[in-house]
Amino acid sequence: MKIPDDIAISVKNISKNFILPHEKSNSIKSSIVHIFKRKNKTVEVQRALKGVSFEIKKGEFFGIVGRNGSGKSTLLKILAQIYTPTKGTVSVNGKIVPFIELGVGFNPELTGRDNVYLNGGLLGFSKSEIDSMYDEIVEFAELSRFMDQKLKNYSSGMQVRLAFSIAIKAQGDILILDEVLAVGDESFQRKCYEYFQELKDDKKTVILVSHNMEAVRTYCSRAVLLNNGQIEVDSSDVNTVADAYSKLFVDKTETSRNEADRYGSGELSIENIKNEIIDNQIAITLDIENKTDKSYKEVYVGVNVKSEGSLVAGNHLRYAPGYEKGLTFKPKERKTLIMKFDNILSKNDYVIDLNIRANSGTLNFDTINNAIKINLANPGGSKFYKVQIPFSASEV
Repeated sequence: MKIPDDIAISVKNISKNFILPHEKSNSIKSSIVHIFKRKNKTVEVQRALKGVSFEIKKGEFFGIVGRNGSGKSTLLKILAQIYTPTKGTVSVNGKIVPFIELGVGFNPELTGRDNVYLNGGLLGFSKSEIDSMYDEIVEFAELSRFMDQKLKNYSSGMQVRLAFSIAIKAQGDILILDEVLAVGDESFQRKCYEYFQELKDDKKTVILVSHNMEAVRTYCSRAVLLNNGQIEVDSSDVNTVADAYSKLFVDKTETSRNEADRYGSGELSIENIKNEIIDNQIAITLDIENKTDKSYKEVYVGVNVKSEGSLVAGNHLRYAPGYEKGLTFKPKERKTLIMKFDNILSKNDYVIDLNIRANSGTLNFDTINNAIKINLANPGGSKFYKVQIPFSASEV
């Protein structure tokens, strides 16, 4: 079906069903017998997607979020033409480069060099096209010394870097990225973030699936929330989508935190927020209290700065020197944290959102939207769009 030139992907009322049989065939004979008993066979139909529709414009950085089992992976595989929908249509303008499952298309008995050509061929690229991008792939993956070794001798991290580098350097029209920020070491993830910013600046069409709401807030220009196989929220205000996703993890039977601008499970809580500007730095002091008898580790604080409802900057405790592995809390422990940010923003009124999370961002303890209202005065500065603010942190 022909779609307008400014549309990259058009999804019309797609549904996907899977048949789940509940009878086991333990031999060839029983399998043949079951063929003739098909009418009496016990099966269950899983409806992974239910009438999903949306359009992605060329140049959009499009986010897809949702809990495990919501239908995200099924939707991506339909977009990548790995699955055929049970119902509905998908129309695409351009060549899609999918990065959906690590290692798909890799042969462990071949060298890294051979796997680049093998994987590139599976993505639809000719040998000459792969020749032209080979050096860039190897340089990004930082694996030049290892390209003539067999892939089975690579560490899992090396394989991740190679697979991701092939996907992003293969110059397709539409790039599909599934959970790439959950793989690789800290240095490689930072490199991925920088590349994402380049893609966004260059107006490339990108589909990002992630449980990391900081990445969604920072890079996506539009996002949808999938829940139970259906689109629950579709908005160019990605904060709305990210907040709706986070609220899915709030157990309403265990928390009374029902304020519109504050939500979370409440095991860890933000208290006593203070802020001041010192030597052109914004200093935020807050207490974090563990209200339970359990211990927690790899706890991170996230900060988002908004102006007129739009996210303009932000960062995450994992990028503060000394806090790469987050905070650790003993039962009933209370800590005071001071975070200092360079004032790189132009003179304007801003609000700051704060959150405490764990498990790579999927477990939300406490989110306070509009926690701080402040005027960041820096007449000589410039207003950046969705940048990471350089900052440091220390405990009192």
